[in-house]
Order: sequence, then structure tokens, then C-alpha cells
Amino acid sequence: MLLHIPGVFSRDEVRRIRQALEQAQWLDGKVTAGYQSARTKHNLQLAEDDPLAREIASAMLERLWQNPQFMSAALPHKVYPPLFNCYTDGGTFGFHIDNAVRQVRGSAERVRTDLSSTLFFSDPDEYDGGELVIQDTYGSQRLKLPAGDLVLYPATSIHQVTPVSRGARYASFFWTQSLVREDSQRSLLYEMDQAIQSLSRDVPDHPALVQLTGNYHNLLRRWGEV
Repeated sequence: MLLHIPGVFSRDEVRRIRQALEQAQWLDGKVTAGYQSARTKHNLQLAEDDPLAREIASAMLERLWQNPQFMSAALPHKVYPPLFNCYTDGGTFGFHIDNAVRQVRGSAERVRTDLSSTLFFSDPDEYDGGELVIQDTYGSQRLKLPAGDLVLYPATSIHQVTPVSRGARYASFFWTQSLVREDSQRSLLYEMDQAIQSLSRDVPDHPALVQLTGNYHNLLRRWGEV
């Protein structure tokens, strides 16, 4: 399942974040790449312990924990702390699949990467190229979302960022270990939850809502890992 979640940050918030990112100290993005990925990764990245990165990441996760769409789709159990990158001057990241497990820097905690997320801090008209290309069962999806919007997709997907030939593409990315490992099961639960929410608005007293909600939680109980 690939999901577009709009407006995680407002336009004013994006503007302030962008100004801070433009003044930040950027490093070679290969510092967080595995051996295979490092061969095709050509971008800039903030250090994981950079105070600015931590500040924005904290605000971003706080927003997402309050976002019903993200919570319903991701069913998060653990999250790898968000990272920040910049693609400019031909920067690109060729086709790759994210590492299955990542260890949080300075911690013994490991996160299984069930889901990948990218939150854009540059608008599409501010740079040429830089599309996030995701290959899934329905073909290739090419994404350049408005600044402040997030895309959520299975980390099992082959994906790339095409070369940026003009401007700069600023973004944050992170991985989520879901309570439900299997993407098809998460998709089914998400669709069921959306139906429950819709019925709760339109026919809140319908007796079938109790049974449908019970079925949702019984499936989550069967498939969930804690």
C-alpha cells in the first residue's frame, strides 16, 4: 500500500524548517548507507545527532502520532529516528531496497523496517528531477509531493530518487516497524478502519458497527506482534 498523507506541517512551518535546513551543516549521505546502497547514493545528509535534525524529527513524530491516517495505515510499534537529506547538483540515489533491520545510533534497539516514509520540505516547482520512483505490483509510481506532505510505502519496494538537475530537494525519511508485519494484512486493516470511521460519521447508531469494530480488533489481535 502506498499512501499520500497531506499537510503534516503547515506552509509557515515548512518555510521556517526550510530556512533552518538551508543553513545546516550537511555531510556525505553515504554515512548511513549499506555497502550496496553506497555505490548508488549521491546526496547530502544531516548527522544523526545534529540538534536541528533531532528538533525537527521530534516535532514531526509528534504530529504523526496525532495523525489518524498515519496511525491507521502504519500501526507503528517502533520508529527509526527520522533522518534528513538534500539532493542538489545532480544528486541521486539509484534503485535499491532499504536494509531490513536498522540499529538506532547509540542504542541497542533494533527496528525492523516494514514501512518507509518520506516527508518533503521542497515544493515540486523548486527543483527539476528528484522524483521518488517506487516500483510496486501496479508498476512504477513517480512522486513529487508538495512541501509538508508525506508518502508512506512498504520498505520491501525497490525505489530510487532521480537526479536533481536544478534547485535543491530537501526531505526527511524514516522507517517504521509495524505491529503488523505483512503489507497485505496492514492494507486490509487500514481499509476496514476507514470504513468503520466513515460509518461512524454517517450512521453512528447502526448495530453492525459493533460487530465490524470487533472484527477489526480480532484481526489485529491475530496478526499483531508486540
